[in-house]
Amino acid sequence: MSKASKIASFDPNGPGAADSGLFGLPFSCEEADIVLVPVPWEVTTSYGGGTAHGPEAILEASRQVDLHHPEFPELWKRGIAMDEVPQALVEQSAALKKEAARVIEVLVEGGSAAQKARAKKALKLVNEECAVMNEWVEARCGHWLDQGKRVGLVGGDHSTPLGFLRAQATRHKHFGILHVDAHLDLRIAYEGFTYSHASILYNTLPLKAVERVVSVGIRDFCAQENDVLHGTKGRVRMHHNADLRREQYAGTTWKKQVDRIIDQLPQKVHVTFDIDGLDPTLCPNTGTPVPGGLQFDEATYLLSRLAAKRQVIGFDLVEVSPGNDSSASAEASADAWDANVGARLLFHLCGVLATGTGK
Repeated sequence: MSKASKIASFDPNGPGAADSGLFGLPFSCEEADIVLVPVPWEVTTSYGGGTAHGPEAILEASRQVDLHHPEFPELWKRGIAMDEVPQALVEQSAALKKEAARVIEVLVEGGSAAQKARAKKALKLVNEECAVMNEWVEARCGHWLDQGKRVGLVGGDHSTPLGFLRAQATRHKHFGILHVDAHLDLRIAYEGFTYSHASILYNTLPLKAVERVVSVGIRDFCAQENDVLHGTKGRVRMHHNADLRREQYAGTTWKKQVDRIIDQLPQKVHVTFDIDGLDPTLCPNTGTPVPGGLQFDEATYLLSRLAAKRQVIGFDLVEVSPGNDSSASAEASADAWDANVGARLLFHLCGVLATGTGK
């Protein structure tokens, strides 16, 4: 059946079947305009766990999302599909997370000479395998980009988009990054892990195509990150959540703040959205929740204004966890609040990606 035939026969008002695709839609990746690459990976997470199950949990929760979006009423007809969840990555992530735990244990608690030797070997293995994961992500995202698809990534922890950003950098001479997060993610090899979830933006800075990073919703960062931030001499701009709130209490509107944020970005923009950028009541199971953050409608307003003013070239949504237990099955935890919020945020991001051509 052709894509046109599927659109004609599909009932957007009906319930999403258990065996249907993302958002209950019938499209394959080849038919869809928007392809989402799942990266079930959480090797270097240092507090809560479970984000490796984020893509499957979001897939399950997405079937409960109503397809009539007031801003993007015809979005579903464009076709949205999730690439196959690579189970090999799920298994490798779980195995490597145990190796990473050896490193963290020795770092925090110390250990014998033998334990330190094992930790050193484990650290080398984790760094090497994370590099391989980045190469896989770059190749997979690049494959769909070269097929003319609009591409998003669904993590996994926040280390996962690096390969995607590399793929963007080989296809765009200049672009900016809108970074929504509770954390600056400018740590240098946090806990010894070169590709830590806390180092994603630091690892992105060597990409010369990245003209500007604008970080929004930030509540936590360390002195090292502050030094890196100031060392970029304005290439990274931070909008601290407390500063935004103080302005609002004094009468500044969110619209005015959003327009100021967007004005700092170049014409082409990639969105990297860590769900912990939201108020943690919306994502209580995310790996490192922090009090404060954006409300859901504030986040979607920001994204919609971005689409009206800039060309959105891609996005990633990361750190959605169906529960703190990383061994929990996605099926058992898919009705968790985090996945519910994540699926709805993902649908809005897809709408922004489909329409964000800028003016």
